[in-house]
Amino acid sequence: MKKNVIVLGAGLVGSSIAKDLSKNHQVTSVDFDKNALNKFSDFPDIKCIQEDLSQPEKLKALVSGFDLVIGAVPGFMGYQTMKAVIEAGKNMVDISFMPEDFLSLNGLAQKNKVCVIADCGVAPGMGNIILGHYNEIMAVKSYDCLVGGLPVIREWPYEYKAVFSPIDVIEEYTRPARYIKNYELVEKEALSDPELIDFEGIGTLESWNSDGLRSLMQTMKNVPDMIEKTLRYPGCIEYLRVLRESGFFSYDPIEVNGIKVRPIDVTAKLLFPKWQLKPGEEDFTIMRIVIKGVENGTEKSFTYHLLDKYDRQTQTISMARTTGYACTSVANLVLDGTFNSIGVNAPEAVGAQPGNLSYIFQYLKERGVIYRLSE
Repeated sequence: MKKNVIVLGAGLVGSSIAKDLSKNHQVTSVDFDKNALNKFSDFPDIKCIQEDLSQPEKLKALVSGFDLVIGAVPGFMGYQTMKAVIEAGKNMVDISFMPEDFLSLNGLAQKNKVCVIADCGVAPGMGNIILGHYNEIMAVKSYDCLVGGLPVIREWPYEYKAVFSPIDVIEEYTRPARYIKNYELVEKEALSDPELIDFEGIGTLESWNSDGLRSLMQTMKNVPDMIEKTLRYPGCIEYLRVLRESGFFSYDPIEVNGIKVRPIDVTAKLLFPKWQLKPGEEDFTIMRIVIKGVENGTEKSFTYHLLDKYDRQTQTISMARTTGYACTSVANLVLDGTFNSIGVNAPEAVGAQPGNLSYIFQYLKERGVIYRLSE
């Protein structure tokens, strides 16, 4: 039976989510930017609404008639958007990389008897779901995640393209990186502990500490060692450090010719056109997850490999495919009642429920996103 789904945000990922869900459901896409909604010109079944999503009361009225809300807004809007949807009494699956602790809304969600799943993308998202599965079947000793999304063509000077809000990307370069070592929380500055790592089919990439564990630090306290690192082309750390240390990523206003501006806003404005993928420009997503533990007294190690590339047939970028289809797979689990845990759930809770991981892998495989397992 078709359900009514509303997708908040029509960016590169949000639009891919809407298109995928429209195959089986009635979908409405909402965005403040009319140009973003033009992506649906060839999808007449998707209803489009131009609306300012930053106003909670308008948002509550907007989502009132829907069975499920998908949150695909920029991270700085994520928390207030989720809060408004919960107050409206609606179930939600969210991919916004909000800086706030979304689990702090759990009590509100329980009070309103709604099921919310946050961080439901590729990373965070799929890594959490995979770990949640293994945490149920063995004593996990370590979790190691390497992940990155990059353009196929390395274009000077940045050799990088962003499919998310520029400020959300810059957060990765400034937000302190946290990981777990021997059950203890370790905090280091972003871009620390760089490593060069070889990947089959890609070559050498550069990794650094980033703050990608998120909810795992609260929900997986039984796991002694956990870390997540971001991948980029070699050499990027140096120029990012130069920008950061020079103040270009600062949120503290400075005065320029009598006008106060935040350096981060100017930097995002300048970088956005440089980081935008041009039409037809190809990208890839790469991820390696290693989970080690003990099952029935035997030491086990599971390594998942993802190398996904731009889909030329549908002209869909890889990061939209890997993030968006992870989100839509979980959305379907909520829509058909398979996952209905009341409260705000981290994605690892989805993986912990029997059968969900295999369903999600199959769902992704049908869309050409394939996770290879080696032991």
